[in-house]
Amino acid sequence: MGSTTRFGSAAQRLLVKTLRADVLDGPDTGRLRVANSEELSLGTADANDLVLSDDTVSRFHLTLKRAEDGIRIVDQRSTNGTWIGAARLGEATVAPGTVVQLGRTRVRVTDGRDVDIDLYEGEALGPVRGRSAAMRRVMSWVERAARSDAPVLLVGESGTGKEAVARALHSSSARASKPLVTVDCGSLAPTLVASELFGHERGAFTGAERQHVGALEQADGGTLFLDEIGELPRELQSALLGALERRSFRRVGGRTEVQVDVRLVAATNRNLRAEVNAGTFRLDLFYRLAVLMLELPPLRDRRDDIPLLCAHFLSELGHDGSLETIFPPDRMEELASHSWPGNVRELRNVVQATLAIGRTPLISPFEASQTTSSASSVDLQPLYALPYKLARDRAIEEFDRRYLANLLTQTQDNVSQAARDAGLDRSYFFTLLRRAGLR
Repeated sequence: MGSTTRFGSAAQRLLVKTLRADVLDGPDTGRLRVANSEELSLGTADANDLVLSDDTVSRFHLTLKRAEDGIRIVDQRSTNGTWIGAARLGEATVAPGTVVQLGRTRVRVTDGRDVDIDLYEGEALGPVRGRSAAMRRVMSWVERAARSDAPVLLVGESGTGKEAVARALHSSSARASKPLVTVDCGSLAPTLVASELFGHERGAFTGAERQHVGALEQADGGTLFLDEIGELPRELQSALLGALERRSFRRVGGRTEVQVDVRLVAATNRNLRAEVNAGTFRLDLFYRLAVLMLELPPLRDRRDDIPLLCAHFLSELGHDGSLETIFPPDRMEELASHSWPGNVRELRNVVQATLAIGRTPLISPFEASQTTSSASSVDLQPLYALPYKLARDRAIEEFDRRYLANLLTQTQDNVSQAARDAGLDRSYFFTLLRRAGLR
């Protein structure tokens, strides 16, 4: 992948290699699909790039993604699996030309054509910041998507800036003068989600002492941002779908239809395609949400943006000096080498802590133990230079971050399951996630 300049224009573009899938055997023999980007999905649902008619193939069976060292195949928890010979794949990187088996269908995955992708010319779009090719590509996409009213689904790891992108979509759109209303579906108790979205009438339930106007109604004429949409209870997914399709709804306990005009932006760190296959997320709601879909890159894939982001956060926090006075070159090298499991949110926390205590906090005091399971091998030496209370707090913070991140990995970002596995109340679990920079 490389960048080039369009002839006769100052606009910079990115040259990327796409993917191709050819059906060799099965009901759809002879069909092929060449993607327009570095990702291509296969399955029986209409939302796939290559739609198959094989009834042994799942709705969203697998996704192909361009990787530096080949083609990454991600099985979407399909019923019958994705196979290469006798090996069943969960996720694997393969060489172009590899043949995979999906039910009764055999597909060869290989390189597609090279295409030019537009890059945004600046380093900022609303609250979004970036000078890397990955983020300038994101901002170019946001700029184009803002011109329409089509629903947008933002996907990516926790802390990658999905809410900032939602605000950039809104502020760049024709709805910018109208409200942007945010609902965090993951932080609400299931019994409160309907009231938060649709509002309620006085007396609708115990404690409803007055009428409450819900988020859909508040966002009328503007944008509704549903964060962590993957956490929305299934019983409410049909109600949301109906409200979006009819552009009207009833408040909880009400009889009057309320008409609304909103542009919907949703975000999730969960794999909704896999959730559809598992039956925990409605396919028709996925169609409604993912008219336009954007995956945000993790911070480890855009390390060139770290100095720019640090300067931006320092400015937001009121620092008017130079970046180097807070983060000299050796500290900046440490930031660039960190894995950033909490992504941009974690970086902002580090910047804020550095400004508060006058030194860069220990980002990961247990780096020496990452390749071993022995607690006795943990390197505490970097903590000894700190006051006792601060050193203890840093050690606890690091333990919480690694423990919680591991839980989320094991449960595939299912927060409810992770909270149960940890033996913690779900709301307190969310508090710990936010404190660790993982939400």
